[in-house]
Amino acid sequence: MFAFVTITIFVCMVMIMIRLFAGPTLYDRVLSLNTFGTCTVLFIGTVGLLFGRPDFLDIALLYALINFVGTIAVLKFFRYRRLGDAPETQEIATSESEAPQ
Repeated sequence: MFAFVTITIFVCMVMIMIRLFAGPTLYDRVLSLNTFGTCTVLFIGTVGLLFGRPDFLDIALLYALINFVGTIAVLKFFRYRRLGDAPETQEIATSESEAPQ
């Protein structure tokens, strides 16, 4: 049973990688990368249960946290073009007012 689930998750990961490289927009690619990270967490968990290594669940949880923080960091970078502190409200207001409608 776990072998079938592991193979199915691996096939899903391959399809997600195809979507990652073929995504028409940047946000499609970020979403597919996040989905790939989620499938990786599931894959690590099922492989751990398949081989009788429940300590893989700790690794899967750690990878889930890294995936979440990484996705938030990438989205923040694409919005503000930097990862440091959020820009001043004056900078946001001037950049939004200068944008063509």
